[in-house]
Amino acid sequence: MIDADRYPRLSRIDTPADLRTFDASELPAIADELRAYLIESAGKSGGHFGAGLGVVELTTVLHYLYDTPEDRIVWDVGHQAYPHKILTGRRDAIHTVKQKDGIAPFPKREESVYDTFGVGHSSTSISAALGMAIANRHAGNDRKVVAVIGDGAMTAGMVYEALNHAGGMDQDPDMLVILNDNRMSISEAVGGLTKMLGRMTGSRTLNAIREGGKKLLGDKDKAPARFVKRWEEHWKGMFVPSTLFEEMGFHYTGPIDGHDVNALVEMINTLKGLKGPQLLHVITTKGKGYERAEADQIGYHAVSPFDPEQGLVSKPGAVKKPTYTDVFGDWLCDMAAADPKLLAITPAMREGSGLVRFSKEYPDRYFDVAIAEQHAVTLAAGMACEGAKPVVAIYSTFLQRGYDQLVHDVAIQNLDVLFAIDRGGVVGPDGATHAGNLDLSYLRCVPNMVVMAASDEDECRAMLSTGFDYHGPAAVRYPRGSGPGVAISRSLDVLPIGKAEVKRRGQHIALLAFGAIVPAAQQVGEEFGFSVVNMRFVKPLDRQLILELAKTHDGFVTLEDNVVAGGAGSGVAELLAAAGIVMPILHLGLPDAFQHHASREDLLGEAGLDAAGIRGAVLARFPQQQDGKLRASV
Repeated sequence: MIDADRYPRLSRIDTPADLRTFDASELPAIADELRAYLIESAGKSGGHFGAGLGVVELTTVLHYLYDTPEDRIVWDVGHQAYPHKILTGRRDAIHTVKQKDGIAPFPKREESVYDTFGVGHSSTSISAALGMAIANRHAGNDRKVVAVIGDGAMTAGMVYEALNHAGGMDQDPDMLVILNDNRMSISEAVGGLTKMLGRMTGSRTLNAIREGGKKLLGDKDKAPARFVKRWEEHWKGMFVPSTLFEEMGFHYTGPIDGHDVNALVEMINTLKGLKGPQLLHVITTKGKGYERAEADQIGYHAVSPFDPEQGLVSKPGAVKKPTYTDVFGDWLCDMAAADPKLLAITPAMREGSGLVRFSKEYPDRYFDVAIAEQHAVTLAAGMACEGAKPVVAIYSTFLQRGYDQLVHDVAIQNLDVLFAIDRGGVVGPDGATHAGNLDLSYLRCVPNMVVMAASDEDECRAMLSTGFDYHGPAAVRYPRGSGPGVAISRSLDVLPIGKAEVKRRGQHIALLAFGAIVPAAQQVGEEFGFSVVNMRFVKPLDRQLILELAKTHDGFVTLEDNVVAGGAGSGVAELLAAAGIVMPILHLGLPDAFQHHASREDLLGEAGLDAAGIRGAVLARFPQQQDGKLRASV
């Protein structure tokens, strides 16, 4: 429970309705308490940190001025919504964020009526808010709709599709877009738009003249109003280098200080009463109010539990196992040294995808395209057309956003692009929006693709070399975090395409395991005396080995860290069916459901993909193997 002595105001705010009982003069003090409580809570639980600190004042003012949840606030990106969660009934549970049975790390409709739109990926808020505004108008209500877009999300193409639609409608939608401009994504925001926004300066005079002119001139379609509108746009160009938002049909206001509560109250209260599409440009500081987070905005984007007095510190003597992301980052630099044709692309995930070292050692071969996954994939296709060898470093769940480009621009043209797919399979604490549970299914159905799933760190490196050496589109899929801890070769040797690795020759049942599930399959195989195969390739499958094993075994069990539907196991079943072979086969994988947030280990256990789950499933499907288990354990 919250300490009422330390937080005398915040402890009395269980819902935004409670917030609105305070006088506006107390809002700065409430914001100070909210920021202090967020720092304290994140120290206990970890979680996304810097972005939330940057929107404390904005969140407080929005819930104060708008009648939430009746009015709709759509957050984008979701990791800036921790202060929103604290003010909307989840204050005393915020320390459970990302934990099993705790609150979600992003807005989630099932969790609260105040979470109007679920979000994990970025750049969706304006489209969603526009949809809400249109539906509300159609229903005849005057509910207010606000989209808060920030942390680099304005760099995605979907944003401009929504702006273009909203600003060009015959009947202007009543909605407010707040651009929370903190010059950051997870790392520094990049691109021409970011540079343009950075040059913008506010003009209170311009805004005052504009509003006064509207009242004086009346109907916007009459000649005097049209003339003044054109004059305003030319004059505004003297103050603001671009009239992009105005040209797209939005009334642009700002920029204003997003940490000045009084200015926010005044401006948002004014915009709240205006008709048509409005855009407010707010300047904030990521990590505001916590000195260490302001100084290291990348390091404090998301944190593990820490002591706020000490900040993030490394544990003395701790030996850090290399993660799969580390393996990729080192391989990328080694391969770049060996082959000058290598170019690396990331959609705003330099740190997350392991590209920090590469970006420093090979800056001319490093391309951060901002939050623009579709562009990243087609950019790679264009590079490949001219003889380069692009490597697209991308999370599994983010590649979903560029799937049409993968099919249409890369695979159909059979272009030489390697996809290094991080966070494949169960990811864990970030929940369903970040889970890479679908990639084996959506990749294996694409013609011309070679698809690999790594079972350990050294194999991941070998697969990356294999995909790079292959002429055509290839994908290497690896999970979040560390592997089993095998020694990593420094070579750039390749694997034979489509060849699996027999880990153990046994009898009765063959366990055909793909990727991260191989170690658990080995444990069960040893216990029962089964054959165990590290399949390595999801596409093409090792047809010769599968047909050989089908002749010598009573049944197959396929195992994968991917949904069963259409996954790697389905490929095995299709191969057997095409060969006219009928035999018992058990498919083990992730369920036909979106998993909640919990640790990776908890979720694998729930899905029955740990050793205990595999053992139970095998015995349930092949009960006659119980005796074999007992004999093998003697």
